[in-house]
Amino acid sequence: MTAFSQPRMSVIGLGKLGAPMAAVFSAKGFDVIGLDLNDKYVAAINRGLAPVQEPRLQEFIDRGRSRLRATHSFEEAVLNSDISFVIVPTPSDKERVFSNKYVLAAVRSIGQALRAKDGRHVVVVTSTVMPGSTGGDIQRELEDSSGRKVGPELGLAYNPEFIALGSVVRDMLRPDFILIGESDEATGAELESIYKRSCENDPVIRRMNFVNAELTKISVNTYVTTKISYANMLAEMCDRLPGADVDIVSAAVGSDSRVGSKYIKGAIGYGGPCFPRDNKAFASLGRKLGVRCDLAEATDAINDHQIERLIGAVQAHAAPGATVAVLGLSYKPDTQVVEESQGVSLAAKLSEEGYVVTVYDPLAMEGAETMLNDRVMFANDAADALRDVQVVVITTPWEQFREDGLWARRTPETSLVVIDPWRVVSEKRLPPGISLVRMGYGAAPRPSDVVSLRRASA
Repeated sequence: MTAFSQPRMSVIGLGKLGAPMAAVFSAKGFDVIGLDLNDKYVAAINRGLAPVQEPRLQEFIDRGRSRLRATHSFEEAVLNSDISFVIVPTPSDKERVFSNKYVLAAVRSIGQALRAKDGRHVVVVTSTVMPGSTGGDIQRELEDSSGRKVGPELGLAYNPEFIALGSVVRDMLRPDFILIGESDEATGAELESIYKRSCENDPVIRRMNFVNAELTKISVNTYVTTKISYANMLAEMCDRLPGADVDIVSAAVGSDSRVGSKYIKGAIGYGGPCFPRDNKAFASLGRKLGVRCDLAEATDAINDHQIERLIGAVQAHAAPGATVAVLGLSYKPDTQVVEESQGVSLAAKLSEEGYVVTVYDPLAMEGAETMLNDRVMFANDAADALRDVQVVVITTPWEQFREDGLWARRTPETSLVVIDPWRVVSEKRLPPGISLVRMGYGAAPRPSDVVSLRRASA
């Protein structure tokens, strides 16, 4: 067995994570061939264009253009690379655990292509999988399809990314740590060498067996969701304590090294394609193993409650029939992804409660339209969303929603209540006629206040 001095890479899957991975590796000097079954993704890469929207992706495609191409052919990708990174979807099934069907299909095709190749090859599973998967079904599929055993001529690794949409490139360049589950020491060392060359910081590299790495991945995300729900619980307490300020309290709490300041930001519930499903998968795994996972289940319950909390804040200021604007439909800034979006959920729930709802997001309007259909009105821009509304809720802290000019452009014929769970709007700079409700501060409206409001409007 000979270590790869300058490994060539294939990236299987050119979506929201695979395309940035291919771009970063090529920009760092590696020859990369991407593979996807989507004609548009392949064509975009071969034209030197970003196939998905993600900050800095086009910049890195430009940097690595001479070393990056794409194909539909597994044989072409595998025969022209030494290491294949598999980064395809692993959707949750009815039991809330991750399905390996797309990973197994990709690994099967890689194995079949390997039958026409001599020499060592490494297969790296980057998709998030359940503990027991890499050394179980995935390894068996790879060995059966390739006619080889994992060993000197066939390396296997589990190497998930810890990234967030909207900052994928940055997170790949400057990760907190690199997680490698390895079939053997040589495979782990090859991956470690790649990351030492591609990362712009000096991250901790944790190498271990498959099952420890698989459990580490979902454990990290589950712990983060627990911190988010804790911060939101704290914010709701501050809603109800005159003089309390969740930002002051959480900053002090985060100063303790046993806690840390990351993700201690009381605002709204977590969303997106990873956190909600990872937490549910962790709890499902616990139940299967006979382990109490009450903490993960409580984290989910508190997260689900955040929509009720927002609804209560709206109801305390406007009765059903009023017009309400929801600013922010992507699950976080700098992405168009609306999966498990709090803004989309809030808009849908307000519509069900009888409100007239107007929505706006800088990037996510198309995705939200497929989910909300004709239940809401879609504004042309943020200023348009504010016309003739009584209440506005900021559900995604996009930079443009912080700007004083947005609120100054509103016509002052009617009063407006701005519900700001992120506390991004400056009350001192708001024009007359606008009232600000900073959730997590002072005494925000309580859901119990709704009873008297409904009686008054009856």
